[in-house]
Amino acid sequence: MQLEYFQMIDRIESLDLDAGTLVARSTVPAASPVFEGHFPGMPLVPGVLLIETMAQACGFLVLAGNGFAQMPFLMSVDSAKLRDFVKPEAPLEITAALEHEGSGYVVAKARITSQGKRAADCQLKLKTVPFDQVPLADVVHARATEVGLFALMDNATGDRR
Repeated sequence: MQLEYFQMIDRIESLDLDAGTLVARSTVPAASPVFEGHFPGMPLVPGVLLIETMAQACGFLVLAGNGFAQMPFLMSVDSAKLRDFVKPEAPLEITAALEHEGSGYVVAKARITSQGKRAADCQLKLKTVPFDQVPLADVVHARATEVGLFALMDNATGDRR
């Protein structure tokens, strides 16, 4: 996890497209410029970055499901709950599950746990835009490779450009 670069997912552990689920893992860094102000003497991961972590897990799930044809963009956060503090060096398990997909939008639910305790959960809405309309395909493809998404995808699900 590199908080200051918004690289929130370290690796994707499992992907089940039939069930519409993904499990990812991350470890909060021991030090980050983010902690200098949040909070001095008591470093905590900001809640907005926990929501971003869940959004990225959902985004990887959407990408796998559409075979990297469309880029998911976060449009709304509903029912977000920050349930516990997340401190430096905390191991995180992030789960994402598709709830509904249609008309260019996806509704997903996500949850973060750390050492068996719920840290955060929410429902997210993402808008999908074809990659030919946004200049992000190469960057997103490279990041998906780094976190191991392609290693989990079946060849029939998406091509390995």
